Amino acid sequence: MRVGVISDTHGHVELARPAVRMFQSLNVERVLHCGDIGSEDVVELFASWPTDFVFGNCDTDHRRLRTAIEKAGQTCHGEFGDLTLEGVRIALIHSHERRLFVASVGSGRYEVVCYGHTHVASIERRGDTLLVNPGAIYRARPHSVAVLDLPQKTATIVEL
Repeated sequence: MRVGVISDTHGHVELARPAVRMFQSLNVERVLHCGDIGSEDVVELFASWPTDFVFGNCDTDHRRLRTAIEKAGQTCHGEFGDLTLEGVRIALIHSHERRLFVASVGSGRYEVVCYGHTHVASIERRGDTLLVNPGAIYRARPHSVAVLDLPQKTATIVEL
């Protein structure tokens, strides 16, 4: 399964459209949004895929965003997502809550941790855990996303 990972759209629909086109061209089957969604309009961009969202520090109106996500038939995990795809346990988090992020990485429960907030793309391994930060769509040069292949647990940063 090919999973698109995106973060820090901050409500910028026009900046997020190239990411959507990239995900289409790479045949992703699902999308994980690592927070700082920013607006209901961003949620609508991901209607083509099952999409999991978490809130970031800039997502201040949780009720409005949760309603938009649920109305779109997508999944809102609040501030932390714990999901299993292709038998791989994944933590989905924004990482602004540093203790929660560190606890997730160090828990040994997750094979993959997808996170945002830093606006810096990164793929690294800490022990048996793959950490994937897709970078950001807003306030990043270059704009980037990540593609996660499961169950292989390999990831690639894709510049837009």
